[in-house]
Amino acid sequence: MSAWLPTAPCTPLACVAPAPRAVPLPRAVLRVAAATALLLAGIALIPLGPRLPADWVRRWCRAVVRAIGVRVRITGDLPPDGGVLLVANHVSWLDIPLLAAVRPARMLAKSEIRGWPLAGPVVARGGVLFIERDRLRALPATVARVADALRAGAAVAAFPEGSSWCGRAQGRFHRAVFQAALDAGVPVQPVRLAYRRTGAGPSTAPAYVGEDTLLASVWRVARTPGLVAEAEIRPLIPPGAHPDRRTLARAARPPSPGPGWTHAALLSPLPPGRPGPAPAPDTVP
Repeated sequence: MSAWLPTAPCTPLACVAPAPRAVPLPRAVLRVAAATALLLAGIALIPLGPRLPADWVRRWCRAVVRAIGVRVRITGDLPPDGGVLLVANHVSWLDIPLLAAVRPARMLAKSEIRGWPLAGPVVARGGVLFIERDRLRALPATVARVADALRAGAAVAAFPEGSSWCGRAQGRFHRAVFQAALDAGVPVQPVRLAYRRTGAGPSTAPAYVGEDTLLASVWRVARTPGLVAEAEIRPLIPPGAHPDRRTLARAARPPSPGPGWTHAALLSPLPPGRPGPAPAPDTVP
């Protein structure tokens, strides 16, 4: 792993809090089966590609999230047609269909996603722009490919943090992908993603962080009741509003969701034998 590779301090042990009660096992199995069936249907429809109406793709993405037991709530004005760079904070594997429910787009994704069960073939054959995060020399070529896609009128979606966080705090937006928007002269559409439980505060159950596995994360989501995925479409940043990628990345970054108490503790070495911080409860007082 390269030293410059973006990382987050979040881990399942320190950040992911179990729900006070779990969805019954048979119902959780049905949720996973339903989501799997929808993903298989998506794979079958990939050859139709651009001929599928955007509204159908949005509905399918919402259905995938809903099938696993997560309600979807999208607020704000939908992004414009044509070339646009969608950027969002990164919490979960659910972010991918959730952001596509806002605007179907070519995803800029880490190359490891190719190996994900079921979801890997969907994204690999769906026009994803892969980035090899451990090869710094490949970055200019990736930025050029993103700019070319934007100039051609495509929407491209990216998670500029470069790594997923648990949702209680977030990382800074790295600047490279914003250079593509500047080079192509297209707007940037920031989206804030968040997860909570009905009648409670923010939930870390959907987080896909640290050494977590995809299957473990999917099962945790299926067993958690009352999850709501929220996508807040923030004001569009028009071309020319910011002179360079640094200020553009800063303007696109959503407000921090709350104090990063867990993350500060993780970044400080603990004395030998001292346990790490307990996950924050998944409910509010």
